[in-house]
Amino acid sequence: MELSAELARLHGERSVLATDIALASSVDGLPYRRLDVLDPLALAKVVAEHRVTQIYHLAAMLSAAGERDPHRAWHLNMTGLFNVLETARQFGVRKVFWPSSIAVFGPGTWHELAPQYGELDPQTIYGISKLAGERWCEYYHRQHGIDVRSLRYPGLISYKGLPGGGTTDYAVDMFRAAKRGEEYRCFLQAETRLPMMYIQDALRATIELMNAPAAAIRIRSSYNVSGMSFTASELARCIQGQVPEFRVTYQPDYRQAIADSWPASVDDSLAQRDWNWEPTFSLETMTAEMLGNIPAEKGVASAAEATGS
Repeated sequence: MELSAELARLHGERSVLATDIALASSVDGLPYRRLDVLDPLALAKVVAEHRVTQIYHLAAMLSAAGERDPHRAWHLNMTGLFNVLETARQFGVRKVFWPSSIAVFGPGTWHELAPQYGELDPQTIYGISKLAGERWCEYYHRQHGIDVRSLRYPGLISYKGLPGGGTTDYAVDMFRAAKRGEEYRCFLQAETRLPMMYIQDALRATIELMNAPAAAIRIRSSYNVSGMSFTASELARCIQGQVPEFRVTYQPDYRQAIADSWPASVDDSLAQRDWNWEPTFSLETMTAEMLGNIPAEKGVASAAEATGS
């Protein structure tokens, strides 16, 4: 939703086609087509009719949701990507963006500053599909010359959309509970540290990667990229600096094991080297942005309850 709007701001509303399986668009003012990425003929038709030159393929089932339905998660995550790459090959699409994730890491990865190259042993079906997807992207670039680019996103935090079933979604839930004046029950332990990124940095990283000269892109699997790392309790304390009455309790569930398999921070020095990546938001500046923009809605179900994440 937010990437579509940012691309429209940069390229013009008539230059961006938003697609989703929903009946109606969630992005005001943009041309919209209902599209299921699992339907290769429908995807090819849209690309041909609209003479698409770039595809940003974001459809996926995330980590926690994927553990509840691993077969469906694998089918969506892998078949969707394969359809996009094949369509790009057949119709000469100039560039493809596909997001990977820190979920490709696992217990064998260094816990601090997880390297770009090293042991990748994902413990979730989401992470397994992302690791396989990285190999597909690299293969299509090498074998077919597709200019495919990717980022290993950390947890993404935004005030505009509800979480969609990810393990790092607790952070957005916590902000929303604070604005509703409610106590928050966190599904991770207090000292669980994970890499995170504010949505504005994520949008900028995506666009800067896609705008970089092809010769500068040396990694065709997926780049490590980072914004900040913090624990659940550090986030709670930062929120309490602006909402002193806010309270958090910690009741870890099955998502704790997922979080424990991921690194606390990642090394994104290669992204810095190749296309000058540098984040701008800290925990403090992100907290101010989130609390300043989330509407206070009493009595609204938490995002975790609303999405079953």
